[in-house]
Amino acid sequence: MSIPNPTSALDRVRKEIERNALRARNGIKIVAGVSKPNPGASAKDVVWRAGRCELWHYRNDAVTLAPPVLIIYSLLNRSYILDLAEGNSFIQRLLGSGFDVYMLDWGIPDERDADNTFEDYVDDFIPTAVDRIREISGSDTVNMLGYCFGGLLAVLYAGHHPDAPLRSLTVMTTPTDLQELGPMGDALGASGLDIEDTFNEDGNIAPDVLLAAFRSLTPTADVTAYVNLWQKMWDEDYVAAHQSMSGWGNEHIPFPGGVARQMVTMMTDNALVNDRIVIGGDRVHLSDITIPFLHVTADRDHIIPEKCSAPLVGLVGSAEAEQFRLPAGHVGLVVGKTAHKTTIPKIIDFMRKRSEEVTR
Repeated sequence: MSIPNPTSALDRVRKEIERNALRARNGIKIVAGVSKPNPGASAKDVVWRAGRCELWHYRNDAVTLAPPVLIIYSLLNRSYILDLAEGNSFIQRLLGSGFDVYMLDWGIPDERDADNTFEDYVDDFIPTAVDRIREISGSDTVNMLGYCFGGLLAVLYAGHHPDAPLRSLTVMTTPTDLQELGPMGDALGASGLDIEDTFNEDGNIAPDVLLAAFRSLTPTADVTAYVNLWQKMWDEDYVAAHQSMSGWGNEHIPFPGGVARQMVTMMTDNALVNDRIVIGGDRVHLSDITIPFLHVTADRDHIIPEKCSAPLVGLVGSAEAEQFRLPAGHVGLVVGKTAHKTTIPKIIDFMRKRSEEVTR
C-alpha cells in the first residue's frame, strides 16, 4: 500500500491557497472595472466613411504581399472579435503574414440606417471601399474576406459584379440555405413572428431580439461560463479572454430594417439555393462567381448552422472552389486555439497563393 506524500499534499494546499488569493484579487478587479480588456486595439486609420460605415486601414510596416486584403464584417455584432487581444487576434496574424489589411466596419446602425437595403451595401459601400483601397495601394485587385453575414454581402457583391477587381474570395460560415438559418431565421420571422414586431423605435431589429434568439439554443451557457470563470479566476489571461468574449457576445447591435425585410423574402424563396436572388432589379447568379473561392464552415456553429452554410460552395461557378470544414463553433473559427492552429493558417495559405511578393 502506497503511503501518501505529505509534502505533495502540502504543496497542493499551498497552491490552492495562492489561487484563492488570486481569485479574490481578480474578482475585485472585475467588480471595480479596473481590469477591462482593450479589444480592437491594433493601430489603424479611417481612410473612408459614409454614415456609420468606416473603412479601416491597419498599419503595417512589413507588407510583403499584394494585393491588399479587404475584410467585410457582419451586420450582426461588433467587429473587434477579429482583433480581440494581443496574441489572440485574427487581424494581427494577417498583418504578421505580410498582408496589407483593410476592414469595412458598419458601426452601430440607428434611425438613419433603418431603410438600408442589400443594394446600399452590395452596390454602394463595398464597391466604393474597393475603389478607395485600389487608390491608396496602387493595386488593381483585392483579396476579399467575409465573415458570417459579411460573407453573404461579399458573395452578393461578387455575384452582382462579376467583373469586380477581386483576386480571390474567402468567406466564413456564410448563410446560404436560408430555410435552415436557425435562431436568426426565427428572429426574422421564420417562427411566424411579424418582422415589424421585432423593430425598435429606430426602425431596426432590436439587439435584444437577436440576443434572445441565440441564447435560446444554449440556455445554460451563462451559468456554465460563470462556473468556469470562478474555477479559472486565478488565471489573469483566462479572465481577460472571458471578459472580452462575454462582452462581445452580449454586444449585439441593431440590424437594419430594410435588409431585414429583404431577408424575409429571401428566406421565403430560399433565394440563394433556388437561384432567385434579385439585387437592384437584377437577377444575381452565384454561378457567375468564377474567381478562386474558399468557404470555411464550422460543424458546431449554433449561430449559422452548418446545414445552412454548407451548400454555398456548390453554388458558385469557380473552377477553384473549396470548402474547409472544421470541428469548431462560430466564434472558434476566428478566436482561440483552433483558429490559430487551423483556420487562420488555412486562410493565409489560400490568399498567399493568390498573391505575389512585393518589396518596399
